[in-house]
Amino acid sequence: MKDTFSRSIHYLRISITDRCNLKCMYCRPREIPFIPHSDILRYEEILRVCNIMVNMGIKVLRVTGGEPLMRKDCVPFLQALKQIPGLERVTLTTNGVFLQEHLQALSALGLDSLNISLDTLSPERYRDITGSDGFKPVWTAIQQGIELGIPIKLNFVPIQGINHEEILPMAKLARDLPISVRFIELMPSDESRGLQGVSTDAILAILKAEYSDLEEDHTTHGFGPARMFKSAYMKGRIGLIGALSDGFCTACNRLRLTSEGFLQLCLHHNRGIDLRALLRCDADDAAIADAIAKGIQEKPERHGLREGTSLNTMSRIGG
Repeated sequence: MKDTFSRSIHYLRISITDRCNLKCMYCRPREIPFIPHSDILRYEEILRVCNIMVNMGIKVLRVTGGEPLMRKDCVPFLQALKQIPGLERVTLTTNGVFLQEHLQALSALGLDSLNISLDTLSPERYRDITGSDGFKPVWTAIQQGIELGIPIKLNFVPIQGINHEEILPMAKLARDLPISVRFIELMPSDESRGLQGVSTDAILAILKAEYSDLEEDHTTHGFGPARMFKSAYMKGRIGLIGALSDGFCTACNRLRLTSEGFLQLCLHHNRGIDLRALLRCDADDAAIADAIAKGIQEKPERHGLREGTSLNTMSRIGG
């Protein structure tokens, strides 16, 4: 699929729930009402959308939330996604708190990669950032996932005055372990107001001062916006994701399906298609595919972060 800016659209992020067990300071720091269960897409509805979109050219599906493992039968749902003909990759983004009990099943179904959010290596700071004492189960799950051979990416959002001093300790994980550590620039939103992130240029300068041979690795760019880097001293890789610094919109390849069934064309615009309405008014697959195709032609050229036009609650749309 191509949009009006000749970008190839082949990546779909799927939020299967707005519920999360954490209250991360830059994502869901305040009380917000949960979406009623009746308004959340059923698994069979999501599978129908995915089959239609894979037939249209989607190659990669990433399941997220909220916290996806809070939804019952998330793992069987991932297994069903893996059976879609023509699909190349199925991945999962999680905060890792409930991950341990599912690791064997995720390994068995052939999950293509696992993204785990981890914004500190300190249990005390983890509590401050997330409002939870969940560091130990997350860290144990990471170690067990590595042992099982599941490809793992750790997502770290450095924030001035909170965890910015942990940039090098987090990078050390990529030095010692066969994983990717991805430094994600804080995106401005209602949730992150009052917090100051660290630019990807500043992060890269810190890393290069420690690893002088760090260089961009175009062979492991992956399917998303991360710029990947390698060093002879590292078993793993470093990723940098900078929505503000790097301006990756020209290569945007993705759409997002919210848990309510809204096909979001851009993370920071409210343009999109109400697929739930189509699914629940007995529209056939051809009509749904036509609506998706027309909607993609309205995908904006770039996000509005620099203009302060962020419109979405991060915990609901899935990041």
